[in-house]
Amino acid sequence: MSPVATRVGLIERYRERLPFADGDPVISLGEGSTPLVHAPALSERVGAEVWLKLEGLNPTGSFKDRGMTCAVSAAVREGAKAVICASTGNTSASAAAYAARAGIRCAVLVPDGKIATGKLAQALMHGARVIVLRGNFDEALKLVRELADRHPISLVNSVNRFRLEGQKTASFEIVEALGEERPLDALCIPVGNAGNITAYWKGFRELGVAPRMFGFQAAGAAPLVEGAPVAHPETVASAIRIGNPARWEEAMDAMTSSQGAVRAVTDAQILDAYRFLAAREGVFCEPASAASVAGLMVHGAGDAERVACVLTGHGLKDPSTALDQAGAVVPCEPELAAVEEAVLG
Repeated sequence: MSPVATRVGLIERYRERLPFADGDPVISLGEGSTPLVHAPALSERVGAEVWLKLEGLNPTGSFKDRGMTCAVSAAVREGAKAVICASTGNTSASAAAYAARAGIRCAVLVPDGKIATGKLAQALMHGARVIVLRGNFDEALKLVRELADRHPISLVNSVNRFRLEGQKTASFEIVEALGEERPLDALCIPVGNAGNITAYWKGFRELGVAPRMFGFQAAGAAPLVEGAPVAHPETVASAIRIGNPARWEEAMDAMTSSQGAVRAVTDAQILDAYRFLAAREGVFCEPASAASVAGLMVHGAGDAERVACVLTGHGLKDPSTALDQAGAVVPCEPELAAVEEAVLG
């Protein structure tokens, strides 16, 4: 019998660029190698060649898997028996899945009423201990950092350096996909806790390229835009509902060093981009992902001719928002005439 082909995870694929030696434990679900898809309708609308990095096609449905394979692998290498994180949703789902794969325990703190249904379901199904905090994400992160300092538990939020090491590989894939003859001029990316934009910039610089980095925050949770923490962040884009980003300084350095910018988009603009991507490009992402496209549609990317927008999570992460934004279903009797009427309108 011929061997079964398997999807190689990003540690195996980029080991020479990551802090892992041969023989180190690797906890992988085949993450990475996500598609970079041309967006013709969006390109026409904004007057540039636009590509979409579909990070929602990682194993748990978000970009977090890139960092989590590295963070959990490092935790296992160091002998950890448990991991912990604060999360608005995607980190909890990813941490729970990779902890389950590793055979270690996972605990997550999530803000009360601020986590999308799909993400909560994932964390619970993967066996994580989910603690609902009567507070916001920033308070949750502060508490898990203190807890990790007091107990032998590995913290796997983006303050963990291995998270950024894994997440930087997405920038490698974009450069590889476009090729040397078609360099990327600008990257548009949602900004919440600011680890991802920091990681992309790190990866680009390691390759010796420097596209302009445009970070977009939701208007109700835009501390980098306002220049001060937001005590009570609010936005429909729950994944970036963060008022005091952990990677604040690194993210600002990425944008200023690359001659990019950080700007805000309203919830209405985010939802417009969210619907546009689904209806015109056939791409279903979660609302926070659409912030990158909303930013490009509203603010542009300067004179960039070739732009990549990072879509950080799959639309099925937040089914409630999707149903709120979609058209109604059409009721119909089980008769041909009724079906014809319903179909043909």
